[in-house]
Amino acid sequence: MKVSYKCVFEAQEDGGFTVTVPSLPGCISEGDTYEEALANVKEAIAAWIKVSREYGDDVPPGDVAVELVTVEV
Repeated sequence: MKVSYKCVFEAQEDGGFTVTVPSLPGCISEGDTYEEALANVKEAIAAWIKVSREYGDDVPPGDVAVELVTVEV
């Protein structure tokens, strides 16, 4: 089963990214590059869901997709 969650990537001043998943409280990851942060947050989401299920907690349904749109003004 595939499910999608909104992830917020925040660039850090000293480099790298911190990623949070608003629908999954406490699900946070990071990486030195965007690609690494993306791979790491996928692992973090899977682990969050696995642990939640083991404890019998509800797993939130997936979110809608969010696209960042850049325009020149």
